Amino acid sequence: MSRIGNRPIEVPSDVEVQVDADKGHLDIKGPLGEMEHDLPRRIEVAETEDGDVQLERKGDDSEARSLHGLHRSLVANKIDGVKNGVSRKIEIHGTGWGAQVKSGTLVLSIGFCHDVEFELPENIDVEIHEESAQPDRPASFTIKGIDKQEVGNFAAKVRDVRPPEPYKGKGIRYAGEHVRRKEGKAFAGLEA
Repeated sequence: MSRIGNRPIEVPSDVEVQVDADKGHLDIKGPLGEMEHDLPRRIEVAETEDGDVQLERKGDDSEARSLHGLHRSLVANKIDGVKNGVSRKIEIHGTGWGAQVKSGTLVLSIGFCHDVEFELPENIDVEIHEESAQPDRPASFTIKGIDKQEVGNFAAKVRDVRPPEPYKGKGIRYAGEHVRRKEGKAFAGLEA
C-alpha cells in the first residue's frame, strides 16, 4: 500500500480545485495562478466531504502503486504552488562573478570568455539579491514560480553551467548546499 498515495490532499480555503472524475483531470486555481493536472487511467480522483482531494488506484499491480504516490505528490505540489509559490535560491562563488536580469534574460558572468544567457520561461521570475560576488560573500539570486517542477528544472540547468569545484569551491550552487572540499597537491620538492 502506498502510504503517501492514501493520504488526502488538503485544499486551502483560497484555492479552488475542480475535479472531472470521468476524464481524470484537475483544474487548480489559487491566488498566484492556475495549473492543470491529468491523471493516468489507473488512478481515480474524488472529492471528500471536507473539500479535500483523494486519489485512489484501480488495480494493485506495481505500476499502479508507483503512480499512486507519484501523482498524489504532484497534485499536492501544484496546490501548494498556486497558494504559496515555489522558490530556489542560487549562489555564485567566485570573485567578480555575478548575475543580472536584462529584458527577460538571466545573464551570468562566471569566468568564461563570454556571458551565459538563459531565456526566462514565462512562469518564472528571477530576483537578484547580490549582483557581483566578493571574496567574503557570493552573488545570489532567487528563482521563483508556481510550478515546483519548472522551478527545479530551471535551477538545475543554471547550476549545471558551472557546478562547484572541490578545490577552491568556485561555481554555482544552491543556497545551503555543502560542497566537499579537497586538499590540493602537497609540495613534492623536499626530497633532494
